[in-house]
Amino acid sequence: MATIHPTAIVDSKAQLDSDVEVGPYAIIGPDVKIGAGTVVQAHAYVSGHTTIGKKCEIFPFACVGMKTQDLKYQEGDISYVEVGDNTVLREFSTVHLGTKPGEVTRVGSRCLIMAYCHIAHGCSVGNDVIMSNLATLAGEVVIEDFAILGGMAGIHQFCRIGQHAMIGGTTKVRQDCPPYMVTENAGGETRVLGPNMVGLQRRGISAESRAALKEAYKLIYREGLNRSQALERIKYEVADLPEIKTLVDFYANSKRGVH
Repeated sequence: MATIHPTAIVDSKAQLDSDVEVGPYAIIGPDVKIGAGTVVQAHAYVSGHTTIGKKCEIFPFACVGMKTQDLKYQEGDISYVEVGDNTVLREFSTVHLGTKPGEVTRVGSRCLIMAYCHIAHGCSVGNDVIMSNLATLAGEVVIEDFAILGGMAGIHQFCRIGQHAMIGGTTKVRQDCPPYMVTENAGGETRVLGPNMVGLQRRGISAESRAALKEAYKLIYREGLNRSQALERIKYEVADLPEIKTLVDFYANSKRGVH
């Protein structure tokens, strides 16, 4: 059986693996499923139709599976939260249920969601994502794999953050942010500053791909071209590499526009 502190309140219908640990005064609701090796620390709250993967850590006062703050929610509708394996939810972080019936708020595997972060209804957070303290996602935001959000970054609803992107602290994101690039608050404006060269090298992106991304950035942001012109030139002037295809597709498929 799971190791449950005597002061914790765990509903008898909750499904906890035998290797789960639940700390003092934690609360776990009836529709919760928690995988092997996960630790729910003191005063954490897990409710709603929520599935937590294996070997996760939920720190004190984190709230997972709470009712959405979206006013369109209809009482009685069933929506979900899903969290992958080896993900850490630090103190006072919040992950809310979806708004529409059947909607899922997802957080991937190996993520680090630091203190006071908020993940709203219907968001999809990929694998290996880091959200620094107080980073906030409005509803329906998509964060792709390996993205990093700096402290107090605020992401507008329906925006998408591309894979391997880095968002600087306090940045206000109102449009999509391109993959592989650094987007920061620069003089009160949100600007794409160029490829995250150090981060990409650390993650094993080849020198050839990093150089190609730098050339693509210049065409998009430094040559005075409109986006269509820049993307067309990239096809003919920049090496045909997977990262370049991903970057071009991201711009081409954006619904909100790209910073």
